[in-house]
Amino acid sequence: MTNYGSIPTSSHPSPPIDLEYISHVKHRIKSGLATRRPWKTMFDTESMTLPHGFFDAISRIKTNLVYFRANYVIAVLVILFLSLLYHPTSLLVLAILVVFWIFLYFLRDEPLVVFGHQVDDRTVMICLSVLTIGMLLFTHATGNILGSLLTAVVLVLIHAAIRRSDNLFLDEEAAAVTETSGLMSYPSS
Repeated sequence: MTNYGSIPTSSHPSPPIDLEYISHVKHRIKSGLATRRPWKTMFDTESMTLPHGFFDAISRIKTNLVYFRANYVIAVLVILFLSLLYHPTSLLVLAILVVFWIFLYFLRDEPLVVFGHQVDDRTVMICLSVLTIGMLLFTHATGNILGSLLTAVVLVLIHAAIRRSDNLFLDEEAAAVTETSGLMSYPSS
């Protein structure tokens, strides 16, 4: 006899959901995305003007690259993703690398320490960029990758040059990062 109205049950209890872990991950995602500046601020049309000269453009580029660093990384990764839509192997490799980007760059809530040295965000970003480009070049989509990276770099530099930086407020820590070499000694406990 079949019980059509009954709900099937499993003899094995389902694994408990660790709500504390999910809450921690949610908090890390929010705090990781907090380093991203609002897109509305980034594309504020009233702040878009041509620089007064070469040195003004260089100054704007330096300031905007630090201030909008996370936004620029996201924009470059999106452009790279769009260029790889017709290369499934490259897209899979990029998806795996995006996981590295998320956990090592965007969602870290503690400084990264390697061999007793604290590694700053700029160094992590450069290492992940080199790893991403290197791994994607092994997927034989070189033309698409180099074309999209060139496009992304040109767009980022154009934006950084025409976006006025006099109304941006860098905190002292971000300003100090631009002057460090990338590796800082980590005090041992």
